[in-house]
Amino acid sequence: MNVETFKYDNRVVRAFAIATVIWGLVGFSAGLLIACQLFWPDLNLNLQYTTFGRLRPLHTNAVIFAFVGNGMFMGIYYSLQRLCKARMFSDFLSWVNFWGWQAIIVSAAVTLPLGLTSSKEYAELEWPIDIAITVVWVAFTINLLGTILKRREKHLYVAIWFYIATAITVAVLHIGNSLAVPAGPFKSYSIYAGVQDALMQWWYGHNAVAFFLTTPYLGLMYYFLPKAADRPVFSYRLSIIHFWGLIFIYIWAGPHHLLYTALPDWAQSLGMVFSIMLIAPSWGGMLNGLLTLRGAWDKVRQDPMLKFMVVALTAYGMATLEGPMLAIKSVNSLSHYTDWTIAHVHTGALGWNGFLTFSVLYWLIPRLYNTKLWSVKLANWHFWVALLGMMFYVVPMYWSGITQGLMWKQFNHEGFMQYPNFLETVLNILPMYRLRALGGSLYIVGAVLMAFNLWKTAKSGQFVPEQEVQAAPRAAQNEAPHGKAPWGHRWLEAKPVLFTALSLLAILIGGLVEIIPMYLIRDNVPTIASVKPYTPLEVLGRDIYIREGCVGCHSQMIRPFRSETERYGDYSKAGEFIYDHPFLWGSKRTGPDLHREGGKYPDAWHYNHLDDPRLTSPGSIMPRYSWLLTQKIDTNSLPARIGALRKTGVPYPKGFENGGAQKDMWAQAAKVVANLKQGSITNAPADTEIISLIAYLQRLGTDIKAAAPATPPATKTASLNN
Repeated sequence: MNVETFKYDNRVVRAFAIATVIWGLVGFSAGLLIACQLFWPDLNLNLQYTTFGRLRPLHTNAVIFAFVGNGMFMGIYYSLQRLCKARMFSDFLSWVNFWGWQAIIVSAAVTLPLGLTSSKEYAELEWPIDIAITVVWVAFTINLLGTILKRREKHLYVAIWFYIATAITVAVLHIGNSLAVPAGPFKSYSIYAGVQDALMQWWYGHNAVAFFLTTPYLGLMYYFLPKAADRPVFSYRLSIIHFWGLIFIYIWAGPHHLLYTALPDWAQSLGMVFSIMLIAPSWGGMLNGLLTLRGAWDKVRQDPMLKFMVVALTAYGMATLEGPMLAIKSVNSLSHYTDWTIAHVHTGALGWNGFLTFSVLYWLIPRLYNTKLWSVKLANWHFWVALLGMMFYVVPMYWSGITQGLMWKQFNHEGFMQYPNFLETVLNILPMYRLRALGGSLYIVGAVLMAFNLWKTAKSGQFVPEQEVQAAPRAAQNEAPHGKAPWGHRWLEAKPVLFTALSLLAILIGGLVEIIPMYLIRDNVPTIASVKPYTPLEVLGRDIYIREGCVGCHSQMIRPFRSETERYGDYSKAGEFIYDHPFLWGSKRTGPDLHREGGKYPDAWHYNHLDDPRLTSPGSIMPRYSWLLTQKIDTNSLPARIGALRKTGVPYPKGFENGGAQKDMWAQAAKVVANLKQGSITNAPADTEIISLIAYLQRLGTDIKAAAPATPPATKTASLNN
């Protein structure tokens, strides 16, 4: 048999490994800082670049795209070459992938603290960076598929199935959700509005979790776990069911983030049903991994890499059982907007993604440097410290979340709210926030131990930049091995183009079924005649609200529960959001809902509250926003912003931005200044940012305040269709 000699590229693998460790420490540290800010507001430093609202998306992006993203590329570039018995398709594209991805991460680290954000969760980066992400992802996908096409191994191993699904689905999600109209070099407005934007965002957001945090890591599990255990995967057939079931069902589940909101009931029900169905393929994958270790438990006790892998799979199983449970409407009515969701997310992030990444690093670095791990004992210390840290993180957050949900809903025996002041809930859970910070600190200590251990391992060995190997060309392989049927799954594994096309079809069906009706059927987003576009001053104020990350702590979606309508006002209607580009419903209530904030307090209250929240709300954990009192409104950007919003469908008159908008803005600003003087604030210039933000806050929910009394929640669907 003819044998070919070639070399695997380890240089790009090492580069991604180093980046994974560095960005992991950065992302974890940013998370610890914002966790401490929630019980120690002075850590916001009264600086506009270091507030919780601006640093929270920096933390999520650093952990998801910097730490997990680099870990994903590290594992794929190492395993794909060996599974295909081929060097990567293009060394040039490999390095475009590496340096392009690092440049994107650095740009995120710069722009997000500057307040340059779209506010869409896990997709906060503005349009120029979105384009860069697209270019880098195309380079990665070409490199991935090109390597598969030139492979020497005929059949695609299960890990490669998950890599293919990741590449094509992330591309579809990113492009679909990121469509926007630019209004400046780093400002844009989503082409979708309100309910439609919410559906698109959580179609993206949930499936970013699925196809960026889950499917590539399942591929890594299917490669590195059998390698470390020196055992084959437990069940090939279960792998098939796991893969196809997961990628088909996952894409439907996004609406479960929007239960009891203004999203149409049919979309909510679809999201809930498919979320519950997700348990089967998800647990199939977890069991396939754990059962691979049958008979190897002595090795698990001795090998820290396998310990990390076992906990990762267990966390994956827990998170993928809890996620569908939280998608059940009765459970979601308690859990949504609380810290329960934070606990759920971090079970996956810290346990599944974090521990699996640590496991791969411990396995990979010694092999890249042709040596043994410097200290197994230190790796075991890392395992136990990190596991303890994870427990100290998630358990207090479960306690905190359930406490929040119950306190928000509690009525006394006379039928009045037991805790009408939202701040009572906040003060009650502060001890849980302190315990969370302790857990995060332990987790970081473990990561530092790992970084030191891996550095010492590299120092003790000799890096192998290119590993020379030999393999037979694919043409020499038997076309029908082991007497298998020619049209079975084994046959499909030998057809990568067809396999990719079928994977694309599987993920498109669910998305199209949910998204298309939202645009073709008018009744899904009924309009309300009294709802008008934001005024120019309110547009600028809303953009400041977005810039400061207020959506990270405040929702703008009152659900049809008595506990919410009593506390906040009439429940939210779909037609109220038709001019919201982007939507700002939020996903967490660290502070109260603001959808009916307009007119609730005088302008002077908002002025004092933004200057120092503890003056108006003793014990508040909200940052100070003192710079809003002196920074000038960016009036030069107003024409471009009004013009961009018109392109998205907001019915501003033609030419309004060329003169009328400025006149309108200054007239409304003068009214705000006059109102402030009535509240004894006489030194507020009309051209400061706080004026525009107050104008926006006072607009919230007022479009329908003059309408008829609120319809009881039981008749919500009927009222929306009128």
